[in-house]
Amino acid sequence: MNKSELRKLIRQQRRSLSKAQRHNASRGLLRQLRSTPEYLAAKRVAVYLTNDGEIDTQWLIQDLQQRCKEIYLPVLHPLRKGHLTFIRYQKNTVMSRNRFGISEPSFRHNKALSARFIRLICLPLVAFDERGNRLGMGGGFYDRTLAFTHKKGHLPLLVGCAYDFQRISILPAESWDIPLKLIATDTSLYRLLNVSTTG
Repeated sequence: MNKSELRKLIRQQRRSLSKAQRHNASRGLLRQLRSTPEYLAAKRVAVYLTNDGEIDTQWLIQDLQQRCKEIYLPVLHPLRKGHLTFIRYQKNTVMSRNRFGISEPSFRHNKALSARFIRLICLPLVAFDERGNRLGMGGGFYDRTLAFTHKKGHLPLLVGCAYDFQRISILPAESWDIPLKLIATDTSLYRLLNVSTTG
């Protein structure tokens, strides 16, 4: 099965879940993340708003708000084509729809922050394997934005968020693909590398 066929299959599986299944999975994702010292210690956390049947982040966002973390959302960069930037998300944040119809903080009304200054970034995905390879929607936005993480040093912890059924035995990896260090699902936690717990 090629990447296109795999995307189609798993996206259909995600969208076929019932409301109750989505709700339970969202709570499960939060339980897995709260079991990690990296999540508890991080002061700045980037998370996506759920779209296209992705595992729901609503409980995660509520938990981050209760813990008084700084929450950031990905935004299509208006000047750097194919890249993302991150804008802080608060109750009064002015939102708009991007060209994909996804809600994001308005670039005009908010200050952007580079991914380099965020401690933990939660990424959506279509499929993953236990080596940390991630299959996204095919646009390459996260791979281009996070290309700097190929170099060693103090980096954001990249956490894939998914349903456990999105796990594939082996995914083909390209040289530009950004591997994940941690994958949290509704039922499991996959740790790929030893990472620092300082936030």
